[in-house]
Amino acid sequence: MHDPRAALRALDRSLHRIGIDGYILLLLGTVGLATLLPATGAAASVVTGAVKVAVGLLFFLYGARLSPEEALAGARHWRLHLLILGCTFVLFPLLGEAARVLPDAVLGPQLYTGVLFLTLLPSTVQSSIAFTSMARGNVAAAICAATFSSLLGIVLTPLLAAWLLTSEAGVQVSGEQILDIVLQLLVPFAAGQLLRRWVGPWIRRHRTVTMVVDRGSILLIVYSAFSEGVREGIWGQVTVTQLLWLGAVCLAMLTFVLVFTGVVSRRLGFERADRVTIRFCGSKKSLANGLPLATILFPAASVGITVLPLMLFHQIQLMVCTVLAQRWGRRADAASAARPGRP
Repeated sequence: MHDPRAALRALDRSLHRIGIDGYILLLLGTVGLATLLPATGAAASVVTGAVKVAVGLLFFLYGARLSPEEALAGARHWRLHLLILGCTFVLFPLLGEAARVLPDAVLGPQLYTGVLFLTLLPSTVQSSIAFTSMARGNVAAAICAATFSSLLGIVLTPLLAAWLLTSEAGVQVSGEQILDIVLQLLVPFAAGQLLRRWVGPWIRRHRTVTMVVDRGSILLIVYSAFSEGVREGIWGQVTVTQLLWLGAVCLAMLTFVLVFTGVVSRRLGFERADRVTIRFCGSKKSLANGLPLATILFPAASVGITVLPLMLFHQIQLMVCTVLAQRWGRRADAASAARPGRP
């Protein structure tokens, strides 16, 4: 008999080879479930409460996993980290502001708000490191850069949102929302950091359990957001043409940042391994950080449509960067094998 787990692993490897993350399929399935069977009435209240618990648990795990020691050890690569953080929290928001000139027929106010929101988010951790390793980049620097970005993003993203999103329809960053951010994100994260000495070893031994909690929390957030969106008629507010334009905008932003980081890192004299790290860490946006924050910053009725750009950008960055990482990794291996004196 065939082992179903082996079949699933084989399917996941096949999807990765063509640039599709199996987890994205689960996200899309969750959107479909919320569209067909949205949570209503008492069930909606239960889901909303569960989301708050899940967000707290999610950021507790982030705090328990992130190592301040690794981040401090990598501080000597300050030029690399400054360039990555500049791309993440300066260049991307500038691109988001530039997208404001697009006519409403292209995106519309709510999708544009989602585009601007995704540009304010920190870089990813897992995929940035994975792609850097695949492309034979500086993995240690990628770990530190992703850690810095994730830590700063917990503070910088709400601040940038308060500055840039308060003028958007339906978005007001109030004192109550700031308190929610502190209680739902910062407090669990700080608790994870404080307890990391004791819970960290357990987390490292049970990666599967923590991965299920991590990804399951995101799926619950997506289900809750799109359930509310379906009740408010989300799919009647977005046309197929707008979704196609949204994909084009996301691809254009990603392409611009990848080219920018490649040109600037080369002009600044970074070595090849560091250039790889800069391009992958500087071009990513975190779905895992963005979804919980969106549930706090945006009205419940608009969360679903607002996170659409983030979900689409996430998939595009995985597909594009998978192809690039594989290509650059093969080139690095070929160059290494061609060096004289190689055993």
